[in-house]
Amino acid sequence: MKRVLVVDDEKGIRDLFRRVLETAGYKVKTAESGEQALEILEHDKFTLLLFDLNLPGIDGIELCKKARKILPISIIIAITGYASLFHLHDCRQAGFDDYFIKPVSIKTLLAEVELASKRIDRWLDREA
Repeated sequence: MKRVLVVDDEKGIRDLFRRVLETAGYKVKTAESGEQALEILEHDKFTLLLFDLNLPGIDGIELCKKARKILPISIIIAITGYASLFHLHDCRQAGFDDYFIKPVSIKTLLAEVELASKRIDRWLDREA
């Protein structure tokens, strides 16, 4: 089962991503803060992590750094309403694999999730 963690402080975004991804066959958990996400990551494994950058408390950049240590093989994607070259640089340094600006289309979201799943499968096949 492909597992996705969506972390966004906007309930509407979390709910939309959950519905779309579950309809596509993914098991989805959501969190509204970086702190809540870290608690979830201590107990569950995910193939894909979608993080808003502008979170209360632990922001998306710091969350990515911590998540990368917990789940080094997962694909981590930044999704934000605020884009700049400064953020792109920070995202790459933190360990994000990709970066999307809100609003991201459902078609783009599903395509990226499928690509990430295939990438993870390929990596895991090589380790087996």
